[in-house]
Amino acid sequence: MQQLGLKSRVRVKRYRSYRGPVGKKAPNLLARDFRATKPNTKWATDVTEFKVQGRKLYLSPVMDLFNGEILAYELRDRPVLPMVTEMLKKALRRLKQGTSPVVHSDQGWHYQHPEYCRMLEEKGLTQSMSRKGNCLDNAAMESFFGTLKSEFYYLNRFDSVEQLRHGIEQYIDYYNHHRIRLTLNGLTPVEYREQAAAAA
Repeated sequence: MQQLGLKSRVRVKRYRSYRGPVGKKAPNLLARDFRATKPNTKWATDVTEFKVQGRKLYLSPVMDLFNGEILAYELRDRPVLPMVTEMLKKALRRLKQGTSPVVHSDQGWHYQHPEYCRMLEEKGLTQSMSRKGNCLDNAAMESFFGTLKSEFYYLNRFDSVEQLRHGIEQYIDYYNHHRIRLTLNGLTPVEYREQAAAAA
């Protein structure tokens, strides 16, 4: 690759939010079992970083592992705590009374923070965390980030963070409503959820 002047556009250094023990840690309850038989029983979340024109943009989504749907997300130019707490507030508004999913993440400082933990506890949600330095424990979320970047981010050039932000918003809408998946019987995440609701 060096002789031909080739550079990889996919294998880039990923954003890491681990700062050591800064708050509450949770056990790895998910244990790499990413299957869910009903909506809103298992959620996964993480943060990823984008770069454009010397600036950065951070995406914090939450995914329902039942159908891979991105339930809520927040985009910020800095990886601050409100990026994660505002995302969680949006996701919580989608829950019906009495529904309390397990929420899985890595051990990033956002997810150890007392405010984030308190929000989960107040709604009766159970927190789960990957083991330290083991990205495979949150493979479903990592897979989404890989798909987003390979299908959208790496294939386009952006003149501004605002253009990138708008593009990510459009991609997530496409991912939820238009991108079919063989694992969902050829349906989109939203179609699969609606089909399950109709059969219930």
